[in-house]
Amino acid sequence: MAFTSSFVAAFAGDIKIGVVNTEQILRESKPAIQAQKKIEREFVPRDEDIKKMAMKAKTLQDKLEKESIDMEESERRNMERNLANLSREYQRAQKQMREDLSVRQNEEYSMILERTNRAISEIAENENYDLILQLQDSVYRSQRIDITDKVIKALNNE
Repeated sequence: MAFTSSFVAAFAGDIKIGVVNTEQILRESKPAIQAQKKIEREFVPRDEDIKKMAMKAKTLQDKLEKESIDMEESERRNMERNLANLSREYQRAQKQMREDLSVRQNEEYSMILERTNRAISEIAENENYDLILQLQDSVYRSQRIDITDKVIKALNNE
């Protein structure tokens, strides 16, 4: 038993392990920040259109609430139908934008993760790491083995 534990202790001393926080990389690295800005620019026009649609629906609803008493039944029903159609169109546009946004984010983040994995491999080879783990939330990890900042620096320098 003593032989086994001393062998494991001696062997463990030769292993170099690192950890990387991928979420931090996707928040703080230049490529991630640039990707987020690019996505925002792509979706601003659609977001503006959806906001205009919401304002139009609000205006129509306010008008309906204020003037419905004085309206003819057919005019009120027509306005309610228009409001219901606008509401459905708004919800559909919002849902489609969320889905498209999610797809774009996944595309951009997958490219960043590929670059991240290359940077991690280079660091591992250059600094003789035996194992590098990608951790999101860990209860505890020593700053001594956390190489997240090195990876961010490598990505920022690409």
